[in-house]
Amino acid sequence: MRKTIIAGNWKMHKNQAESKALITAVLEGVSQMKGETLPDIVLCPVFLSLPLAAETLKSLKEKHGEVLGTCYVGAQNMDYHDSGAFTGEIAPGMLTDIGLTHVIVGHSERRQYFAETNASVNLKTRAALANKLVPIVCVGETLDEREAGLTDQVIRRQVASALEELDKDQVAKIVVAYEPVWAIGTGKNCESTEANRVCKMIRETINELYATNVADTIPVLYGGSVKPSTIVEQMEQSDIDGALVGGASLKAEDFLPIIKGGAGRSKLMGTRA
Repeated sequence: MRKTIIAGNWKMHKNQAESKALITAVLEGVSQMKGETLPDIVLCPVFLSLPLAAETLKSLKEKHGEVLGTCYVGAQNMDYHDSGAFTGEIAPGMLTDIGLTHVIVGHSERRQYFAETNASVNLKTRAALANKLVPIVCVGETLDEREAGLTDQVIRRQVASALEELDKDQVAKIVVAYEPVWAIGTGKNCESTEANRVCKMIRETINELYATNVADTIPVLYGGSVKPSTIVEQMEQSDIDGALVGGASLKAEDFLPIIKGGAGRSKLMGTRA
């Protein structure tokens, strides 16, 4: 079975008090979902709230036990160097040092606003794996690229570049998130069948690169204005294994229904629509 993953990317929202309140509300809500086959749940607050988030998660796991066993804290970004004169950056080892397990790599906003390239995404992916972090590698096309019919070409190139110099055992440890750039923060939503087609193409691209079925074990998430009203239809698709959620992860009353929509949705490896 492929894992189902619901990840919340809080972007540059929530101070420490707000972060603690949201983490607590989400995890207390999850603790009430006893009997459900829960997805992996990854909460990604701002850097300054990461230690607090990790401590809050640890405390609530001690309180509620096994029901929160699939809950994790991740970062929204990191540098690929282990240390050095890189002002303002955070090393991957600094994330694992405070108990983090996941990191988002190559989000479209990082590519757009901070000039991240396919090459730097590859370096970050490799650094994450070297530090025992699960990289959630983001790929996706702009509106101009989609309208020009370049969606598959752009995404295949992004996937191939992100995985350069990784062997199949390393690739088996990653998560990929398809985020159509034109659907992020715009309220627009990619049709579920089209999102599934692209996620399937991502999986096929990885299998072609490695001449194996390694991608049949890799979770491929959808991230593009995911909402409580869209998650069930998205999760019914054969090649969508979860969601990378932006705005709807900022309120427990929105995020908890999305988590519930991902419950019991793990896919059989190798299944196709």
